[in-house]
Amino acid sequence: MAKEQQPEVLKVLDVAKTQFYHFTAVVISGMGFFTDSYDLFCISLVTKLLGRIYYHVEGSAKPGSLPPNVAAAVNGVALCGTLAGQLFFGWLGDKLGRKGAYGITLMLMVGCSIGSGLSFGSSPTSVIATLCFFRFWLGFGIGGDYPLSATIMSEYANKRTRGAFIASVFAMQGFGILAGGMVAIVVSSIFRALYHADPYSVDPIGSTVPQADYVWRIILMFGAIPAALTFYSRMKMPETPRYTALVAKDQTKACQDMAKVLNVEIKEKQQVAQPQNNRSSKFALFSKEFLRRHGLHLLGTASTWFLLDIAYYSQNLFQKDIFSAVGWLPSASSMSALGELYKIARAQTLIALCGTVPGYWVTVFLIDHIGRFAIQLIGFFFMTVFMFVLAIPYHHWTRPENNIGFIVIYGLTFFFANFGPNSTTFVIPAEIFPARFRSTCHGISAAAGKAGAIIGAFGFLYASQNQDNAKTDAGYPPGIGMRNSLIVLGVISILGFFFTFLVPESKGKSLEEMSRENEDEGDQVQPNRVEVTV
Repeated sequence: MAKEQQPEVLKVLDVAKTQFYHFTAVVISGMGFFTDSYDLFCISLVTKLLGRIYYHVEGSAKPGSLPPNVAAAVNGVALCGTLAGQLFFGWLGDKLGRKGAYGITLMLMVGCSIGSGLSFGSSPTSVIATLCFFRFWLGFGIGGDYPLSATIMSEYANKRTRGAFIASVFAMQGFGILAGGMVAIVVSSIFRALYHADPYSVDPIGSTVPQADYVWRIILMFGAIPAALTFYSRMKMPETPRYTALVAKDQTKACQDMAKVLNVEIKEKQQVAQPQNNRSSKFALFSKEFLRRHGLHLLGTASTWFLLDIAYYSQNLFQKDIFSAVGWLPSASSMSALGELYKIARAQTLIALCGTVPGYWVTVFLIDHIGRFAIQLIGFFFMTVFMFVLAIPYHHWTRPENNIGFIVIYGLTFFFANFGPNSTTFVIPAEIFPARFRSTCHGISAAAGKAGAIIGAFGFLYASQNQDNAKTDAGYPPGIGMRNSLIVLGVISILGFFFTFLVPESKGKSLEEMSRENEDEGDQVQPNRVEVTV
């Protein structure tokens, strides 16, 4: 099969030195993931507080908690919105261009973060209904950022450090998690100092001060600020040269756009049009040719992301329940509402600081040295090992003297999720598909992941309930218990390990080489040839 010459403008992108704009693009593109993880982190705290404020049961020995259907809606509605946004904006990014859809996602995230905090009404029904409405559209905007940010970063980066830059965008989630923890700790501390409250066991009504209703609103709205600060910069970003050259077929404009942000000198020479045989630019998404070239790759990226997110979101959304189950947190009745918020935020921030965040950045530093494939296998392998280490002797870990050991191993599962498939499943789909399908295929892979997250969020909520009906949370049927739930998550991680073998290694290769963009078989005319010098 013949090979078409790669346009010179893309050759220059592949070998260009790392420049200031690459780091600027990481911050601009990463703010969506900051908001994503901030919201994910905070909503698990907010659900505890909402239960106490709006679902208090007079005379109950336990503080109020969200009914099962309400908890599932609050936790899951943003994930449903994210799934829809990933599919829609992934498709739109290939039709209108990456830049064309990019500002819309950020406006949705900022507006709906603020709207979530302003959820109106005083009755539980009105507050939860408006909160779920805004969280769905917040998720829709966050979903759009997955394919667009990954694709933009991959199409600007050089092939030597491309993995690190795409992973850096995703690693902004780590800062979002830390920011969520710090904001929750600071806000709850301020309100605890201003408004004293006794534990629930002493004063069931007074343990939740009326001002607690402001706390969850402030926490949710604060996540919009960093994203809003990057809106102007995002709107000023030019279209990626790869999209312009390969999809819009305008190499002249690609050169001009690249010159605006990268320190290169570009000279263009008009040449006589040469016939090109490029079947690569003719086959459609999901055609036989697409499935022959990329079908197994898409199955690999979608299935591994799906399996990873079942485990990852189960762990993340319900950390507070796991901590309580092993006795690391005091019983809810021994704390006030704001005291419980403070202690859960502190515990989750410690896990993030010691396990989650380092995992992201170890990936950034090593991904272009040992490769995506190896990191993903390592991550899934150790997630499996540590899940089973937690699950099989589970009753050993529930003893008070063993709590620290449990937390250390639990933190390691987060470390190897992030130094592993949570990072690589984001990076790989942005590198291995043709430019005109890149955003769509990344969106499909990410949406498969969010389908897994929804299963994890809804399934774990019910599955982790105690097998003894007397010990379940109010309104929940008996489940399979925490131990068996952790075993299931370990088995899911094993499956992710084996599905990784469907995914190719893209370390050190150009995007066009990975996507086989330049393979020819048909007729096409290339109107311009450009010569670029650095």
